[in-house]
Amino acid sequence: MGDPHGFDYTVRKSGDVVVTHHGAEAAVLRGRAAERFLATVDRAPQSVMARVTGNYRRGNERTAGHHPRNRRR
Repeated sequence: MGDPHGFDYTVRKSGDVVVTHHGAEAAVLRGRAAERFLATVDRAPQSVMARVTGNYRRGNERTAGHHPRNRRR
């Protein structure tokens, strides 16, 4: 699996954080969520933005097809 890429963010005057993915708005964070994001984004920016937007792989997609609940599909 590759590392996430294509994410960017901007901080508005109001303190809101807009996260974009390849130029399209993916998430808007307000209040405490924006504060937490800004405190952690410097560690691994692409990974943090991917997690915030929900656009990341969990690693179980391939094995989920073998689960009894999903066999009928």
